[in-house]
Amino acid sequence: MASPAVTEANPLLEGLRLKRTPEPCIITIFGASGDLTARKLFPALYSLAFRRLLPEHFAVVGSARSEMSDDEFREAMRRAVEEHGRDPVHDDVWDWLAERTSYVPTEFSDDAGEDRLATHLEQVDEQWQTQGNRVYYLAVPPAAMPMLVAELGSRRTTKGWTRLIIEKPFGHDLASARELNAKLAEHFDEREVFRIDHYLGKETVQNLMALRFANGIFEPVWNRQFIDHVQITVAEEIGIEGRASFYEQAGAIRDVFQNHLLQLVALTAMEPPPDFDAESIRNEKVKVLRALHTPGPDDVVRGQYGPGWVDGVEVPGYRQEAGVAPDSTTETYVAAKLFVDNWRWADTPFYVRTGKRLPRRETTIAIQFKRAPHPPFEEGAADGLRPNVLLVHVQPDEGVSLAIGAKVPGQGMTIRTVNMNFLYGGTFRTDLPEAYERLILDTMLGDATLFMRADEIEEQWSLVDAIVAFWRRDRPSFPNYAGGTWGPSSADELAHHDGRSWRRH
Repeated sequence: MASPAVTEANPLLEGLRLKRTPEPCIITIFGASGDLTARKLFPALYSLAFRRLLPEHFAVVGSARSEMSDDEFREAMRRAVEEHGRDPVHDDVWDWLAERTSYVPTEFSDDAGEDRLATHLEQVDEQWQTQGNRVYYLAVPPAAMPMLVAELGSRRTTKGWTRLIIEKPFGHDLASARELNAKLAEHFDEREVFRIDHYLGKETVQNLMALRFANGIFEPVWNRQFIDHVQITVAEEIGIEGRASFYEQAGAIRDVFQNHLLQLVALTAMEPPPDFDAESIRNEKVKVLRALHTPGPDDVVRGQYGPGWVDGVEVPGYRQEAGVAPDSTTETYVAAKLFVDNWRWADTPFYVRTGKRLPRRETTIAIQFKRAPHPPFEEGAADGLRPNVLLVHVQPDEGVSLAIGAKVPGQGMTIRTVNMNFLYGGTFRTDLPEAYERLILDTMLGDATLFMRADEIEEQWSLVDAIVAFWRRDRPSFPNYAGGTWGPSSADELAHHDGRSWRRH
């Protein structure tokens, strides 16, 4: 059966298909009955099939504890694609993918079940001529990860290549991350391991490198001489959405700060790599993480949301969420002032924050430049002339804006701050690919640029462990911010103490 075609011809997509089609392979998803597979992984696979980016010799095998037949799994995945996918479901595309999709119920600790799965993979390999190439997606609880890694390592085939996608959280602290890295190293080479952080697959995160290194106007001023400070915000208006068992163990510092936020810091602060291969980029990110000065207790704020209002809807406090202890001290908000101790960034603060039940969903990187030393028209500035700010919108409205001073039309020299905006949707007139599409495709291609290396993970955990260590010395007074607000007042003081303030728009 021929690979399905995109309904509307698009030379750009066709060129991408010819350049980016990977080798034949099987993707095996462990934890295939879970929410991640339904909401993200299968919609991503369908979108790749829709754009003809999957190889002709290809198959998907789902595996989990739940008992399901092949047809039941296919039906569940079609409903998932219809509900969560970004593309229309066309029968020819779906039939192509569904024909290559199967399911094997497996208990990870059951040797008989693993034998059954291994036999099935061999049969699928022969049926679809995938040449023994395997991608294993480990969307399983952290506790199951070491055992599954050991099992896969002991059952490696002698033909083809093997690659593992490791879903977060990667460990619970530095010790557990090192233990998992050591277990992976027993059975797999580092180039075979793809530790995923879906933020790195977002187009605007990748565009941050293009913005810096492909434009001669930015890199010369991307340093402490011209930049006053950096603000990075990862805000969510939602609560924990029934994930109390996970969130009570993780909190905001492990759920978002340890991975998403620190990765955005590293990408913003990194030096230009000698080239854009995976190792060069990850080397520069590790240098930033190693240069991060461990913040003291006065430079980190934690919070927990109480009852409030979000978008006109009354919401409960964290302690009223199902499954949360009534006296829980789990943080749902973290703000910190970080410093990168190197020549480029010395004494330039990076203010970072993440939280749940904030006024809106927003991920932004704001580069605030220093004020002009002596603007002769300062008295004529309307409502105060603000400093120049380069704002990278990661989500939900992907794009870049630059705040500049401009003259108001009319007599006199009245100056007002205006924004020059670039939005992806308006410029390229196409839907942005979901992060998981890019990351799954890159894994099949063996490109680890957008994945985290072992030493990156350990550097991130080292910083988080130091923060958590001094948190253990006191019991916080929670809740300390209402749902629908921008966090505790102490977070505002973190910036106000330096004569600065958080962006509110």
